Amino acid sequence: MLGQRFVEVAKSIGDFGLKQRLPTVAPLREYVDAGALISYGASLASHRRRAAYYVDKILKGSAPANLPIERPTHFEMVINLKTAQSLGIAFPPPMLMLADDAVQSR
Repeated sequence: MLGQRFVEVAKSIGDFGLKQRLPTVAPLREYVDAGALISYGASLASHRRRAAYYVDKILKGSAPANLPIERPTHFEMVINLKTAQSLGIAFPPPMLMLADDAVQSR
């Protein structure tokens, strides 16, 4: 679970964007859940699963230096429909169809 400080910062960014009527683009879905307009970036859930894989390998005796460095492979786009409505932004249907998720949080 993300720390309380991270959630506070994400919410502050979302609130500032709405107050200033600025569309906010973020790297993580958690920002969109806190009020940002849209995010596109690597999935934290996917990172956590891969981290568990590495912990398992290390606990079974693999040397950390021998494990390969990996790049993210799963990226997601999330749109906050409630924020879009507040800013008067209408996403075209093809973009909504391409989004991995559309949330109504605020």
